[in-house]
Amino acid sequence: MKKAAIFDVDGTVFRSSLLIQLVERLVEEKVFTKAAAQEFARQKIAWLDRRGDYESYIMAVVKVFRKNIKGVEYAEFNRIAAELVAEQKDRVYQFTRDLLKDLKRRGFFLLAISHSPKGVLDHFCKRLGFDKVYGMFYETGPSERFTGAVADEHLIMNKALIVHRAVGKEGLTLAGSVGVGDTESDIPFLELVENPICFNPNKKLYKEACRHGWRVVVERKDVVYEIKK
Repeated sequence: MKKAAIFDVDGTVFRSSLLIQLVERLVEEKVFTKAAAQEFARQKIAWLDRRGDYESYIMAVVKVFRKNIKGVEYAEFNRIAAELVAEQKDRVYQFTRDLLKDLKRRGFFLLAISHSPKGVLDHFCKRLGFDKVYGMFYETGPSERFTGAVADEHLIMNKALIVHRAVGKEGLTLAGSVGVGDTESDIPFLELVENPICFNPNKKLYKEACRHGWRVVVERKDVVYEIKK
């Protein structure tokens, strides 16, 4: 049985959000209207000015994506997602990039769990050697256009359920397992692994890390350091 190594992607491996970059590219390509970008502009500015929280910003982007993806051709979406990843594939954190390489070399099964669309995650995670990718699966109809619906949304929103499913389906073990996350949505799977790592955590995850004694790692510019609690 292979040991599991579980990673969140956005803000943990990728130095941004694949969903945010994807929505901005869809606006640039005129697949989404310019008005769509205005729907999360206030939350974006508030976050950049540190007068608002990231959760409000990303949820506003999610709302815009779900509202506008309906009717878009999958082929067009896939082209844009592939081009985006080809351009930004190396915009990753040094710590998690090196950790992924090390775990892969040691025979770990690399599992990515993210709330970004699976279509863009597949392009990004394949390049990093992930063995399995779980993300938001937006359904398409007979015409190969998005319907706006998400398959099994209740499952992907609970990362602990995803881990249990992957362990069963792939014949993995959580003994000696590693988990890396950056926000409170990662807590459910960090509680399951033997070696949880809170990487560049937000305040809610940091408080949880202090309570549990989890490892906290920060990468700032070209320095990687560990916070001792």
